[in-house]
Amino acid sequence: MEQLPQVIVNGLLTGGIYALVAVGITIIHGVMKIVNFAQGDFLAIGMYLAYAMHFLLPGESYPYWLIVPVGAGMYLIGCIIFQTAIRRVIGKGDSNYILLTIGLSYFIQNVLQLIFGADFKNFSMPDTLRYGSFEVIGTVFTLPRVIAFLFATVFVLFLNWFLSKTDTGRAMRATSENRIIAESLGIKSRKAYITAFALGTMFAGIAGLMLSPLVLPFPKVGAQFSTIAMSAMVLGGLGNIKGAMVGALIIGLVESATSTYINVNLAQAAICFVLMLVLIFKPYGIFGKKARVA
Repeated sequence: MEQLPQVIVNGLLTGGIYALVAVGITIIHGVMKIVNFAQGDFLAIGMYLAYAMHFLLPGESYPYWLIVPVGAGMYLIGCIIFQTAIRRVIGKGDSNYILLTIGLSYFIQNVLQLIFGADFKNFSMPDTLRYGSFEVIGTVFTLPRVIAFLFATVFVLFLNWFLSKTDTGRAMRATSENRIIAESLGIKSRKAYITAFALGTMFAGIAGLMLSPLVLPFPKVGAQFSTIAMSAMVLGGLGNIKGAMVGALIIGLVESATSTYINVNLAQAAICFVLMLVLIFKPYGIFGKKARVA
């Protein structure tokens, strides 16, 4: 039991990082009603974009200085991918977007491998960041996880403000409720779709930047995060941003507890078990609602 506070802290901090990816995939699903199987690979693009840009910084620098250019770059990449590929399968059946996003995932992995090689890349950053930590009442907080958690919290709060207080955000919410009625009221669904997809892409890329002190980038690094993001989204309730955040924190806690008390190799199995239990008793997720049928 002495380890319990440390397990909880590690789980919440890890879950905060997962939340960025989960919220991104939830935005896309909530507005466009598609599941993006390439979401984890957008995280990988963000990591490699940060890796490519960090050479512009002097010596060993903190990667967080790159958050604006990486975020802007990922938003632009999201717009390009939507315009060239995603928009062509909207409204044409689930199988089309499933095959497209899975194909996009493999395409991104191979392009990254072609450009950067298959080996792990390493960022030049101060050891005080990569290995830094501090202790509070006997519980150790690792610096990169704390910073990533704080950034995740700020971005999720910003997203909630954006969706509820801006015209574009309200248009996205209206489109997610009923596209046909929203269009009859003068809302341009195409604009809502591209904004949602670009924001989801940007969140994944920023998550990749936040992970750069913790995880070394390689072409297939995003695969595990795609699974975690989808699990968090389903756990919290499809299309529910608050649910995605809570689901990600639960997954972080389950992963931390399993790794500490049982076996680190069983963490993924424990996450799947918890997800199965939730779906048995709450088929629509913790915060999900039963779909309305006209």
